[in-house]
Amino acid sequence: MAEQQGDVVLFQSLDDGNIQIDNGTVTMDGGLQTAGYLSLFGGNEDDDGSENNALEYWGNKIGEDPNERQVSRTQNLLRSIPATSGNLLRVQDAAKDDLSWLIDVGAATAITVVASIPALNRVKLVVTITAIGAESEFTFVENWKASA
Repeated sequence: MAEQQGDVVLFQSLDDGNIQIDNGTVTMDGGLQTAGYLSLFGGNEDDDGSENNALEYWGNKIGEDPNERQVSRTQNLLRSIPATSGNLLRVQDAAKDDLSWLIDVGAATAITVVASIPALNRVKLVVTITAIGAESEFTFVENWKASA
């Protein structure tokens, strides 16, 4: 069996995150997709990112590096504001904030996010990350859980 390297590929399913398995082997990826996924959807969805928040993800309290914190402002907005075209910019900005640590640590030089509503109560985030001059594009489709 070949040695697996990289991060486990995660994807969003109808009932939150899942891993991908092909022919009995967990799919791995050496890029930034898993880091992006965890940044957007890996924290406590009740955490709005405010200071001294009692709902903050418990793992943030034991780490010392602020770039390793998982806040997921994106996830929080998707459960707390209505699924309207007017709120897409807020979700887009939250996603950029959640991913900004990649620039802070030098893993990326630029990040763009485009949000859209592809179906009722769904949001699509197209994330483009530029690292070492190469662009990687990832698409995340998530349930928009808040009701109008």
